[in-house]
Amino acid sequence: MIEVSFDGAASGNPGLAGGGLYINEGNGKEIRHSFALGTLSSNHEAEFAALVAALQFCVDQGYRAVSFRTDSQLVNHGLEKQHVKNVLYSPYLRQAMELIEHFDLFFCKWIPDKQNKNADSLARLAIQKQLHAKQKKEDV
Repeated sequence: MIEVSFDGAASGNPGLAGGGLYINEGNGKEIRHSFALGTLSSNHEAEFAALVAALQFCVDQGYRAVSFRTDSQLVNHGLEKQHVKNVLYSPYLRQAMELIEHFDLFFCKWIPDKQNKNADSLARLAIQKQLHAKQKKEDV
């Protein structure tokens, strides 16, 4: 089973957001991926956007059995209940549920922040890259 840790981060409410994806394929191979999410309303929205991006990445890789890990209780709870109260997150959850259908086995588990440092640092790196690109653009 492929172990997938993901995280989303935002630099403000709203602010630039980034996602991080750390995958342990179980064969000694690790994948680290950092991706820009643009400007989002909050850290919670960044977590949901990162979930969708992580799921899409895994589908694109052809993984059939995945175990996801998140430090977002909101995302984990939304997946368990297949429902979110905030309508802003509903499209993300709907996309996530559609992508989950591509897997033979899918699990998601909540983990404490300290156990998700790989994905967190990759999400923060994505924000830094966006800030750097924005600053570079303004300097021109």
